[in-house]
Amino acid sequence: LKGDDTVALVYFGDGATSEGDFHVGLNFAGVFKTPVIFFCRNNGYAISVPTKRQTASKTIAQKAVAYGIEGVTVDGNDLLAVIQKTREAADRARSGGGATLIEAATYRLGAHSSSDDPSVYRDPEEAKAWEGKDPIRRFRRYLEKKGLWNDSLETEHAERCTREILDTIAEVEKIPEPELASLFRDVYHDLPWHLREQQEELLNHRKAQQ
Repeated sequence: LKGDDTVALVYFGDGATSEGDFHVGLNFAGVFKTPVIFFCRNNGYAISVPTKRQTASKTIAQKAVAYGIEGVTVDGNDLLAVIQKTREAADRARSGGGATLIEAATYRLGAHSSSDDPSVYRDPEEAKAWEGKDPIRRFRRYLEKKGLWNDSLETEHAERCTREILDTIAEVEKIPEPELASLFRDVYHDLPWHLREQQEELLNHRKAQQ
């Protein structure tokens, strides 16, 4: 609408493709040829639901066909391939070619969250088969072969990051603790009744603990 070359890039998981908003968004993008990149990180599971129980299509990328936009699948564990496909999609959008749905095929090695136990719904051997495809290790091997990375640089980088994190923590800890009531500010002009009740309950609870 503004006539500039801005491209919107939205990230989501495979589970989100089962939501209505996903289809509405793709349909809108197809009809109006919006400069958008829909980037789906398909790690095989929506928490505990495998992709095969979410869709009957062979890929998520092929869903783009129904909405008249470009759809591509890329190895989500290949950093350079992901960058290349994303750049191509951005160039397409900027040239008036419309939206692109990118499906990055990858795998979630760990748990979905601290309350999740993957062993309940998947074979541990499945995860082991993917360990060698870890994108960080994979890209590190690539950089090492190019002579751009080594153990010395790794140690130097880790130490620098550790110092930066510790310095940042030290600075943040100097900031005074905000008022508890600030949790309820800057959202509504007039605080709704249910939030007023929650605020009162919270403040009374804090007062009782002091």
